[in-house]
Amino acid sequence: MNIEIKGVQFVNKGAELMLAAVVARIKEYWPDAEIVLEGNPLSPYKERALLGAYQKLSLRKNVIDFNLLSYYLPKAVRNYLKKWGVVTEADIDVVLDAAGFAYGDQWGALKMKHLGGELKRYKKHGCKYIFLPQALGPFSRISDQKVIKEAFPQTSLICAREIDSYNHVQTFLGEANNLVQFPDFTNAVKGIVPSYWKNGQQKVCFIPNSNMVGVKNPNESWKKNYINIMTLLIKQVTELGLKPVLLNHEGEGDKEICNTLNRYFDNQLELIEESDPLKVKGIIGDSKAIVCSRFHGCVSALSQGILNLGTSWSHKYEQLFSEYGVSNLLIDPNASEQELVTLLNSLFDPKQPHLTFIKENAEKYKKITENMWSQVVDVVNS
Repeated sequence: MNIEIKGVQFVNKGAELMLAAVVARIKEYWPDAEIVLEGNPLSPYKERALLGAYQKLSLRKNVIDFNLLSYYLPKAVRNYLKKWGVVTEADIDVVLDAAGFAYGDQWGALKMKHLGGELKRYKKHGCKYIFLPQALGPFSRISDQKVIKEAFPQTSLICAREIDSYNHVQTFLGEANNLVQFPDFTNAVKGIVPSYWKNGQQKVCFIPNSNMVGVKNPNESWKKNYINIMTLLIKQVTELGLKPVLLNHEGEGDKEICNTLNRYFDNQLELIEESDPLKVKGIIGDSKAIVCSRFHGCVSALSQGILNLGTSWSHKYEQLFSEYGVSNLLIDPNASEQELVTLLNSLFDPKQPHLTFIKENAEKYKKITENMWSQVVDVVNS
């Protein structure tokens, strides 16, 4: 059985954490399965080779999609390609789509168009396509809505990560048996604390996100105030006798934000760039608290019972903090300096129920994730 893990990569630590989570489950549930990944600049050969993953041959360029032709390749040709580590769309038996957040208005219409064609072909040829828990929508483009109505019913399972995503699909799909809601599944992954990370309970990790000041963020207040808010909170953490640490969760874009913040402090802040997503989660789990703009950084904190101030550039953040009962820990981009100081101080106030809510919901959602995997296993094995 060839299982493609779609939508993952090795630069964004959240995406790589999802990859690690899925690989672990495949090895547990289907130990004889072959893992397939798409090759791209964020998923280079050397990284894929370490997993023993086959490369999926893409016959797609911009608007043109020739992947249909793979089904007409003789089996002997496809077997020959596989000897060289290459498989085609026609060779895939199961797709586990772990894109995280890739379909909706904040992304191009072409991606949805290609997805629609892919879903229809997979259904026709008996491949099971499963959307693992991820943010979906909103879908205001007519072309996207058409894909949902015509192609999403062809999938085996659609796991919306929160109620907004569920509603964004349900609005056009109706009451569908293949549409369900489950939380982010990286909550069940255990982190590893690296040997160089010391005295974590005296540290607060600041995890920036270049999207906060980028074109995908519709909130102009964040674009205007983001750097100022982060620098103010770094200063306040220092005044509380704690050590602020910068943690790069994704590539060059986030590193640029880290460097910008560090310049405000004469480049004296510790900057961590850890390549292993399990160690990134371990660092977060061994911190006093985090101030985070990356979704999976927030999940890594909340799922381990770690205090978390968050920022948001999409609905997925509001829903996540609501699920953990701490919506008040999302920062308002228009908050005054005094309001920000008060919010940060409240984070460490033992009289506040933040930590109780976080820990209770962490256990709750881990159990739900196990139920999700049970359902996925049933679908794949059916």
